Amino acid sequence: MSLTPEWSIQSRALQCAATGTPFQDGEPFYTLLYHDKDGYRREDLSEAAYQARNDNIQPFSLWRSKFETPPAAPPEPLAKQTAENLLRSYMSENSPTKINVCYLLTVMLERKKLLKEIETKKSPDGQLTRIYEHTKSGEVFVIPDPQLRMDQIAQVQQEVAGLLGPG
Repeated sequence: MSLTPEWSIQSRALQCAATGTPFQDGEPFYTLLYHDKDGYRREDLSEAAYQARNDNIQPFSLWRSKFETPPAAPPEPLAKQTAENLLRSYMSENSPTKINVCYLLTVMLERKKLLKEIETKKSPDGQLTRIYEHTKSGEVFVIPDPQLRMDQIAQVQQEVAGLLGPG
């Protein structure tokens, strides 16, 4: 397993990366995720731009979606620690010690249908990476899978419960 996890959250674009043309509500588009020396890079392309792209440059991951106009941002409620807030916080820290907690938070959000798994990739060293899309915002979450054993799950669940619990 890699010692340094590669966390990544990238928002859905409002326009085509190639043409700059804004996406319309319900319009199909393609998301291409590239992995290079600087990390993960997302490109959202219209149907026409996807068809015209250079097929010789293969993305790390690729999928087709329908564009949904993002809702207006709700007013900020009082700060309350949620599984999503905690996941975002730990991902921004990029700490290898939080990999198990981040993975479990991701699974919780998937069960709540806030995240949907798009793809699983395996690196040459055997490390699994799971790619999720936020169902509301379209953000991409790249999550290393720590491949937890059954005897480890209860302890991680207790840690997460302590982090999300009151007080």
